[in-house]
This record gives sequence, C-alpha cells and structure tokens, in this order.
Amino acid sequence: MEPFATSRAAADAFLARLSRAPAVMGILNVTPDSFSDGGRFLAPGAALAHAEALASAGADIIDIGAESTRPGFVPVAADDEWRRLEPVLMAMLARFDLPVSVDTTKAAVARRAVALGAAMINDISGLRADPAMAEVAAESGAALVVMHHRAEIDPDRDILADLFDFFDATLDLARQAGVAREKIVLDPGVGFGKSLRQNLQAIDSCGSLREKFGLPVLIGASRKSFIGALTGAPVEERLAGTLAAHLRAFWRGAAIFRVHDVAEHVAALKIWSEIDRA
Repeated sequence: MEPFATSRAAADAFLARLSRAPAVMGILNVTPDSFSDGGRFLAPGAALAHAEALASAGADIIDIGAESTRPGFVPVAADDEWRRLEPVLMAMLARFDLPVSVDTTKAAVARRAVALGAAMINDISGLRADPAMAEVAAESGAALVVMHHRAEIDPDRDILADLFDFFDATLDLARQAGVAREKIVLDPGVGFGKSLRQNLQAIDSCGSLREKFGLPVLIGASRKSFIGALTGAPVEERLAGTLAAHLRAFWRGAAIFRVHDVAEHVAALKIWSEIDRA
C-alpha cells in the first residue's frame, strides 16, 4: 500500500462530510497536566476506555494529545510524547471505525501518527513551532488544523485583523510546502494569548474567517477560563457556557467543535439543525 494512503483516505472522507453536517471532535488527553482532565487518561487502558465513551457518545472524530498546552505547561520531548501516544493511537485505529486527529506541534510525532493512519494533524502553533510540520502534512495528505495564537496578550490589538494576518502567513507557509489548500482547517485559538474580549471576538470570527478564506473553521472553547471569568463556574461546571459559545460559533459558520462533553454537543447541534430545517 502507498505510504500514508490510509491517512489520506480518512482525511478526505472526514473533510467531505463537513459540507453536510457539523462535526463533534472529542478530546482525549493522555497527559498528566492538562487543565481539565490531566492525569485521568494517562494510562493506556484508561485512555482507551475514554475513547470508547467518546465514540459511543457520538463523536465524529477524536483528538488525542500527549503534551499539555495549558498556560504554564511543561514541554515534552518528542520521544516521550510518542511513548505516551503510540499505544493508545494504535489501539484506537485498530478498534474504532472513526477518524483520529493528533494534537501535536512536532513534525516527528505527526509523521509517525499519520504513518499509522491518523486522519488529521492538529497543530496549535499554526506551523510555527516546527518548520518540518508543513512538509509532513503535504507528504501525507492528512487534514491539517492550524491555530492562531499570540505569545502575549495585547488587549488593544484588533484581533480580527490579527487573525487575518496570521492565517494569510500560515496559508503561505503551507502553500510553499505543497499542502493542498482544501486539506486545511482554521482554528481562531480561543484562550491562546487573548484577553477576555478578544476570546469572545475570536468565537464570533468564524463567519469572517469562512468568508475571507473559504476554509472550514474549528472552534475549541470547551471549559476554558473565559467561561469561568464570565460565570464564576469552576472547570467541571462550564458545560452551559461551553454550549452557548459553540452554538454561537455554529451560527457564525464553524464546522468542527472540539469538546470534552460529546453527547451534549451532539444533541444541541441536532436540535439547532432540526429547528433550522423546519
């Protein structure tokens, strides 16, 4: 079989379905220090059981990450990240007829994952952390999520203009490496280097990003700190705020929702869509 053929086919099938319906991406953190569920699914058995629960709840794709990206996270070497990731990824690909996304900024990790059959690379650095990442995406034909981020919060910055500039530059990097434009998904990066107001604007930017770039938009506001800032709710009680943010993003054109609470999002999106069709 051609190298990466499984990954490419899974990516194409997943991206094609986005024209018909929104996708719910279940979060699986095989880390000791993620902000919401760090340590709960670090053991492969626990991770696989949670993947089973996400799939049963109706996830359309599962995003597995082996390095935390919360504020103040401790970087992990590529070999250590892969050591956490490999047994869970292999078991998931063997057991579930469901595409898998790998949340990593390292080209070496991404290459190994797509070689096994992962459909998507989710790069929160937007191709900035590892110059070889775009080459891996181009060679493999995997779907590629590129996320906007800022190193520091500047509350005076026009965040929509910054999103446009960032993605213009990112898409140019991808084009130069040979990444097919239709394989790319944009993520406005809620919670990454943004003030409270800018996070809200990022959620509402989905329509503007779709209009300017013509690409699917992923939104990941699940349980994030801006919800706590607005409601006072602790991490484990932010479902209502998460649903409100994601439904607003859906109304504005978002296509993929990266979430901890899969069943609730599947139900909410179904009800919204049925009302819309009626």
